[in-house]
Parts: sequence; C-alpha cells; structure tokens
Amino acid sequence: MSTREKQLESFNKLLDIMDQLREECPWDKKQTFQSLKDLTLEETYELLEAIENKDFEEIKKELGDLMLHLVFYSKIASESDKFDIGDVLNSICDKLIYRHPHIYGSVNVKDENDVKQNWEKLKLKEGRNSVLEGVPSSLPSMIKAYRILDKVKGIGFDFKNESEDINKIIEEFEEFENENDLENKAKEFGDILFSLINFAHRQNINPENALEKTNRKFITRFQTMEYLIKNKNLEIENLSLNELNYFWDEAKSIHNK
Repeated sequence: MSTREKQLESFNKLLDIMDQLREECPWDKKQTFQSLKDLTLEETYELLEAIENKDFEEIKKELGDLMLHLVFYSKIASESDKFDIGDVLNSICDKLIYRHPHIYGSVNVKDENDVKQNWEKLKLKEGRNSVLEGVPSSLPSMIKAYRILDKVKGIGFDFKNESEDINKIIEEFEEFENENDLENKAKEFGDILFSLINFAHRQNINPENALEKTNRKFITRFQTMEYLIKNKNLEIENLSLNELNYFWDEAKSIHNK
C-alpha cells in the first residue's frame, strides 16, 4: 500500500469514527457549531503553543484534534444537507487552483510578492468589496493589525523603505507626548503600536510571537528572582525597588540574556 493510500485509509477511518460517535455517543450527539467553537479556539492555541515549543509529537496530536473538529463541523452540516466533508475539500481545492494561476494557468510571477498581489486581486474579483474583508473582526488586536498590514501591503500600499517606517514610529511617539486628553492619548498609543507592528512586518517578524517570547522570558526571570529571594529567607513584598532590581539583575545573569 502506498503512502497516499495509507493516508486516505486513515482519513476514512476518522470519518467512520465520527459517524459512529455522532450516532451513539451522548456527548457527541449534542454538539453544535456554537458549542464547539470555543473548544476549536482552545485547540488552535494549544497547537500554536506546541509549534512555539517545537514539540513535534505534541504538534501531531494537536493537528489531530483540529482535524477532528473540521470533520465534526462537516458532519453536523451534512445532517441538515448544508454541506459535507467532500464539499469542504472540493471548495478549498477549487480556491487553490483559481488563486494560483501561475501554477494552473498562464500567469507569470517573479517572486512571492507577485503571488500575494495576485492573490488579493483575485479575491476582489470574487466579489469582495474590500481587500480587508477577509480579516475576521474577532481576531486579537495585534494579530488583526498584522493581518491588515499583510493585506494592504499585498496590493502595494506600503512605505517605501525601513527609514520611512522608523520616521512614522517617531512621529506617532511625538503625537502621543503632545496629547493631554486621556482618550486621545489612548488613540495615539494605538497608533504607536500599529506603527511598531508595521515595522515588524517589514522585518518579517511576527509581533505576536515576539511578544510571547518576551512574556516567557520575563516569567522565567521573575520566577527565578522569586526563588533567589526566598532562598535568602526574604519576603518579596518587603524589599525596596533597589533590592528587587539587584535580584532581578542576578536572575538575568543566570539566564544570560
């Protein structure tokens, strides 16, 4: 049996299991699109964490959990004749073929930027009124900002170079400093964050991933600092800022960075 045949056999097995669970399991029988969506989000974040940790065994498991959810949604939809898993797969196949005319058609491209620009233009031809229609409103703000920038840069709406990116960040900082009204100050701070995310995009840095690495680094250092303080039989809440900074620097030296 070829690798492809084994893969198809495994997929068929999952479909058979889903059919049986939907018929016989009290919990699975009760699930709906609404009841599953929060669980799907949780599984997605668990996958992202596994990817961040480069834990391939865990990545495999989390991909399986997400695959189950995709099959689950399709099964529920098929019960009311909305669509089934075949329709889902045919839909994505048709989309991929249509949006890759440089592979399945006669369009020539120079690089990945040409591919992205063609992708966004083709989506507009599909009936979308805006390049930004594909950005879900429910995305976390930082991820949403990155996707917005990814979309508009895909059709060439961008600063010319890194220097202009930096000038924009400086401009936004100055506007923030010159604003006294708290509500307006918050808006200006949002502009600072947006300009920083724009700069990250040019550097091919995902700001969400970068911030998460900093979060983890801070947690590790802070917990090390707490350990050092306890090891000296001291109470953290009784220490001065100078004393806390001393233990913080010691924790940083332990982790080298």
